[in-house]
Amino acid sequence: MTSKIKILPLFFDHTNLKQDATEADILKLCQEAKDYKFYAVCVNPIFVSFASSQLQDSKVKLATVIGFPLGSNRTEIKLKEALLAVQDGADELDMVANIGKIKEHKYTDVEKEISEIRKNIPHNIPLKVIVESSQLSEIEIIESTKIVINSGADFIKTSTGFFGGATTVAVSLMRNASNGRIKVKASGNIKTVTDCKSMIFAGASRLGCSASVDIMNEMANKN
Repeated sequence: MTSKIKILPLFFDHTNLKQDATEADILKLCQEAKDYKFYAVCVNPIFVSFASSQLQDSKVKLATVIGFPLGSNRTEIKLKEALLAVQDGADELDMVANIGKIKEHKYTDVEKEISEIRKNIPHNIPLKVIVESSQLSEIEIIESTKIVINSGADFIKTSTGFFGGATTVAVSLMRNASNGRIKVKASGNIKTVTDCKSMIFAGASRLGCSASVDIMNEMANKN
């Protein structure tokens, strides 16, 4: 665990998905990611092209969201959004699953949609699937993990951050259900070094976080 905390910046998808985010905010986000050597930034689709231009000469990856934050768009719309995001320069896609269908236990429909996105985007573009775990029962989290695996996606992600955040219980359930076949991204309400440690220990391979800089400053002050 100590060795993982030493490389904590590489766990962060440094995020600004606020509806009132401006180009100046995204410029700041990208500069912070470069300064702290975060793994990626995550921005709304409208900013992908701009963020891509700001990250050209860095190793920071660029992620964006699809069907965000409700997941209730038609599959055709999600696919078009995904393809445009890749065209604009996105390196990774965080797609919201159809949460209503998960709650109805229409898992085949959900898996079909995720598979449709996965097979139509470039194979080198990681696809993370958000299942809004705070809205699901433990059984629904486990079943969601299974369908995300079956769909060929690369990550299962806990939350959009709009309707509750990650918990260690949800992350552990995802990790145990996946048995190493898929990675877990914890997102939402991760605000301290302790939060990060807890999520990583529970099984998270990536952390979606808007408080990344504050966390790094907290860690520096403790050393």
